[in-house]
Amino acid sequence: QVHLIESGGGPAKVGGSLTLTCEISGVIYDPYSMAWFRQSSGKEREAVAAIYSAGRTKKADFVKGRNRFSLDTSDVTMSLQLDNLKPEDAATYFCAARLGRFSDSSWADSAHYTYWGQGTQVTFSA
Repeated sequence: QVHLIESGGGPAKVGGSLTLTCEISGVIYDPYSMAWFRQSSGKEREAVAAIYSAGRTKKADFVKGRNRFSLDTSDVTMSLQLDNLKPEDAATYFCAARLGRFSDSSWADSAHYTYWGQGTQVTFSA
């Protein structure tokens, strides 16, 4: 059985950086895809970035130019460093995974993913 465990959320500062990590507990067979989604209060869940075990990535426009995104296939750990944080980055971030690859259209569709973590919250102090 596959479980996803997120970490790295918490208080953050506008203009600062944070790193979110997602680890898999259990076995997931190659090929597989993993992704970050986020959801803030009153808004729908939106895709942030996705990565395929062969290395292909997709990213939302709002993180382009201010992120480092990677997948360590040796221990199936996905990391997202987000720089120049903005107030709109405050959200609960969810890790997702599925067997197989994603397409240009499916990577951002939450229904495409089978496994989900419980989320890690990023907040900004006033």
